[in-house]
Amino acid sequence: MTGFININKAQGVSSAHEVAIIKRLSGTPCGHMGTLDPMASGVLPVAIGNAARLFDYFLGKTKKYVATFRFGEEYDTLDVTGTLLRHGGRVPEREEIEGVIPMLVGEIDQIPPKYSAKCVNGSRGYMLARRGEQFELAPKRVKINYIRLLSNDGPEYKFEIECGGGTYIRSIARDMAEKLGTVACMSVLVRTASGPFRIENAVSTESVTAENLKDYIIPTDSLLPFESVHPGFADAKKLFNGLGVKCALADGMYKIYACDGSFYGLAAAQDGILKVRTKLC
Repeated sequence: MTGFININKAQGVSSAHEVAIIKRLSGTPCGHMGTLDPMASGVLPVAIGNAARLFDYFLGKTKKYVATFRFGEEYDTLDVTGTLLRHGGRVPEREEIEGVIPMLVGEIDQIPPKYSAKCVNGSRGYMLARRGEQFELAPKRVKINYIRLLSNDGPEYKFEIECGGGTYIRSIARDMAEKLGTVACMSVLVRTASGPFRIENAVSTESVTAENLKDYIIPTDSLLPFESVHPGFADAKKLFNGLGVKCALADGMYKIYACDGSFYGLAAAQDGILKVRTKLC
């Protein structure tokens, strides 16, 4: 059994918890494409079986979120799950927020939250933070395509954010508040898209059973935006043994299929030579 299942992760549980359910139901090793913190909900693509070999391909794909930032409150985790450090800070006006949004869009250097999985001298940031140790995390280059202010209710403002992989939404709340001379935290986070996976097509693990699991599995090749190649028997034999074969294809990645029509994996064409990069069957 191989492919993807688009899970709508529930709020209050870990990503690993959701993956474990699919692993138990499928009886196959599984992995997720991009962790969501327990407080967050939404799209969590789960790779079943050999589909996990495509992790690197999906890791950098564009993601969309609907996030709520609460201004005037500061937490050590940058979200409401942590310890409250400050309450009663200034709540900016809508026009002020709209004025600083352009400063946070594009390719920017972002400092990850200290309560994160980032490593410092071999230790996770959240472990050091819980022990009260002092440390700094290096800024990371991230890409934020847009931030749209959707609505506001008192100190809470709701945004739609589209960004590249590795972006911390909590850090956007912190940085936005700093530019406005106040503090903020993230109070709600929903991931609405991750690459080709959309929340409209996501399913909760509560709806999945061993009997209907196959109904929700998305074929791996249907999610890959590459042209298909069906090599002849002689070329297929060489390719599947790790050898390169001559081709008239433009340089790039291709979906490659076995002679029986089954999806075999990904191959790369370069300088007239086609060679398998990732075997999935």
